[in-house]
Amino acid sequence: MKMLVRFLAGLALLGLFLAVVTGCPAGGTPKPKEYGIPMKTPLEEAKSLLENYAAGGSIGSEAASYPDLVNAVRQSDPAKADILEKGFAELQKTPPQGVAAKAKEILAQLGQ
Repeated sequence: MKMLVRFLAGLALLGLFLAVVTGCPAGGTPKPKEYGIPMKTPLEEAKSLLENYAAGGSIGSEAASYPDLVNAVRQSDPAKADILEKGFAELQKTPPQGVAAKAKEILAQLGQ
C-alpha cells in the first residue's frame, strides 16, 4: 500500500514538473493589443498648461520646463513661441491670485 502511494505521489510530481516545464501551448495565448496614444505637440502642451492655470491651477515644478517647451514651439511657430516666452516669464512674476487672468490673456494672444 505504501509503495502504491509513493508511486502515485511520484507520478503526480512528475506530471506537475512536466506541466511547469512545458507550459501552456502558445496557440491559446491572445495577441497583445496595441493602444495608440496621441502625442501632444509642444504648442498643445503649452496651451494645456495655460488652460490649467486659467481654470485655477497653480504654477508648480513644470515651470522649470518652460524654456524647453518654448524652444520646441519655436521650431514650428516662432511667433507663438515669442508669445509663450513673454507670457511664461510674466506668469512667474504674477501673484497667485492673478495667474488665472494672466493665463487667459496669454491664451487669447495665442488665438485660443
